[in-house]
Order: sequence, then C-alpha cells, then structure tokens
Amino acid sequence: MRAWTSPELPRLGHGVAEPVRLHDTSTGGVVPVEPSGPARMYVCGITPYDATHIGHAATYVAFDLLNRAWRDAGHEVRYVQNVTDVDDPLLERATATGEDWAALAERETELFRSDMAALRVLAPDHYIGAVESIPLDVELIQRLQAQGAVYEVDGDLYYDVHADPAFGQVSRLDEAGMLSVFPSRGGDPDRPGKKHPLDCLVWRGERPGEPSWDSGDPAIGRGRPGWHVECSAIALRYLGDTFDVQGGGSDLAFPHHEMSAGHAQVALDGRPFARTYVHAGMVGYDGEKMSKSRGNLVLVSRLREAGVDPLVIRLAILAHHYRSDWEWTDEDLAAAGTRLDTWRTAVRATSYDAAVTLLGEVRAALADDLDAPTAVAAVDAWAAGVAASAGTGGSGGSQGSSGESGPDLVRALLDARLGITL
Repeated sequence: MRAWTSPELPRLGHGVAEPVRLHDTSTGGVVPVEPSGPARMYVCGITPYDATHIGHAATYVAFDLLNRAWRDAGHEVRYVQNVTDVDDPLLERATATGEDWAALAERETELFRSDMAALRVLAPDHYIGAVESIPLDVELIQRLQAQGAVYEVDGDLYYDVHADPAFGQVSRLDEAGMLSVFPSRGGDPDRPGKKHPLDCLVWRGERPGEPSWDSGDPAIGRGRPGWHVECSAIALRYLGDTFDVQGGGSDLAFPHHEMSAGHAQVALDGRPFARTYVHAGMVGYDGEKMSKSRGNLVLVSRLREAGVDPLVIRLAILAHHYRSDWEWTDEDLAAAGTRLDTWRTAVRATSYDAAVTLLGEVRAALADDLDAPTAVAAVDAWAAGVAASAGTGGSGGSQGSSGESGPDLVRALLDARLGITL
C-alpha cells in the first residue's frame, strides 16, 4: 500500500541528540531506548471507516517526535504502520451507508494520507494494508497451529492466550481487569465453545455477504484474519523479532498489543516481540473520549477545510504531553495560532548564541520521554527573550563558525525536531 510523501528533514549540526528515554507500559517506568543498529518501530494504524480525528493525529504526531529524535541521534529508522482495511467496523459502516467497503476504505485511507502529509508526519517505510497482509497472517496462524495454540469454534479459529507464559505482561492487567474492557474493545468473552473468555479470534471463517479470501490451507479455509494477528504478522515480516518500539494509543495496550505480542512470542518460541511498549493518551471532546463510536469527533480534514493552518493543529497537539489524557478546545487552537505567529516574528531577530542555547534545551526536553510541552515552553522563553532584547536595542545577526545564522539554526531546529516550519 502507498504511504504519503515525507517532508525533507533538515540536518542539525552541533553534535547529536542524546538517547531517548520512554515510558514503557510493560514495566511502568521510563527506560532508555538505545537501538542497536537501525531503530525499529511499529505503530498501529487506522481502521479507515471515518476521517482522521484529533485523537488519531495526536498519536501519530507523538511517534513522529520519536522518529525525528532517533534521526537526530544519528540512527537509521525503520518505521512500519498498518491499515486495517477490512474489519467489522468498516463493514458495518459500509452496510449502513450502502457504500462498497473497499471504496470506503480507500477513500478514508487517502484522506488520512493527506492529513498526515499536511501535519508533516514522516511517512512509514512500509505502509501495509490488512488485505495485502493475508498471506503473512496465514503463515503466522500455521506457526501457531504447529505450537498447539489455535483451536476451532464453529469454523472460526481462536488463539489460546495462555499458550504464551508472558500473557499479561504488556498491559500489566490481571484477568479481571482484562475482562472488564475486553467486550468494548472488540472481544467476545461470552462466545460458546471458547476455552477461555479472553481467547481471541485469529481467523474468521467465511460468512455470506462478507469479503473472504482463500487461505490456501484446508485447515484454515476461506475467511479473513483477526485484528491482532494482522499486526503481529506485519511487524515480524518487516521488522523481525524484538524490535525497539511497539506504539499506539493507550486503548491498544489491551487487548490489541497484548494479543499481538502473544501471537508473535508463541511463534518465536518465547523470544520477545518488542523491547518497549509506548502508548499515547486519549484526547477528549465535550467531556468524553474522542471516538468514532461516540461521534464526538474533531476532524483534521474539517479544520483544514475551514482554513486552519495544519501547523497550528500540530502545535496545539504539541502543547500536551503525548502520554496525558487531555481535552481538545477551541482555545487550544487559538493559543497555538498566537504562539506560531510569535515564533515567526522572533526568529527574524534571534542571535546565534540564543539559537544554540535553544537547540540544547529542545533536544534535552524531547529526550526525556518526548516532553514536547517543555520543548514548546523553551521556545516560548526564547521568543520572549528575543522580544526583550529587541526592546532594549539588542539585535540578532551573529553567525556560527560555519556561517550559519541564528534564524537559520532555529528554523532548522524547529523543523527537524518539532515538525514546525517558521
């Protein structure tokens, strides 16, 4: 599947950024993430039955900050993202609207691409749809069958979650906690015939009126893959085992990331799926989590159509720490617009020394669990300092030994590390 075109990323001099420390859901603490060789990251993508909302955007901007941090630290980055372009919510929306499900998926995926490009999110190296991953899914299911971790229920195939001795370590939930959220997150704990309520679907047998594919294996039959196995199979194929970061929204820690890790770890004879599990907080609106099911969506595309600068949207997101749950307001957008104008005024008059100081402060903030609010506050302080200096007759214009000016350095810094162009 085609991704979008990435913006060109400026190179920053003055050494390299320090290693990033990230909050790891599986340990509950902030840990150093120091890739050996290329930095490898998998971030779960959208189910394209509706447009990109601010909650989506906040998640992908968060992992874009990590991508940029790794690159500034000198790492090659291998980034993979999926698109769940066939799944129950998509089919239900297509049925409700009378639209062809494949056309719906392609239209919304294209809108997502355009939103990501507008927000200056670096594109994944591999952007893989669920449909195109089916051969990979079948291969992984076969490996799970060989381990005795899959069983049949009325033509569907289920994964035995207790086949993985590490089950529960990603989300750190006990089974009671898992069962409390499983039904609302795509699970079917009450289905008759299952060995355990938490066992999850890996292959949905063919149903009348639903899309299905021939697995090529009589023991699997025609049908389509479950949600969790899709991401396991794609990540293993394009990143290998024990990659650096598995990312997504906090609502994916269980069941999605727990199940995906379990599938892979059983197939890998116990080797870890990912080293670090990183989760972004939820964005609310009107007092509720922003979600398609609730319909309380602030859509990136609608804001863009209304004439909002995408950089203002991005900057409004960066004012909140990626791990926090927060509420979107019109005031966020207005404040971000004022902030961007202030920065664009200040950059014209900054000194080189002030720019070098800001570079260190922004790098340090983002190395500390992608602390964008502290980075933004550092830029605010820099802008205020520039304004104060101008008010007392001070001026910019000094240059470094390479001839780089203060304005050039600040522009490159904010572009490379925050994705904001001045």
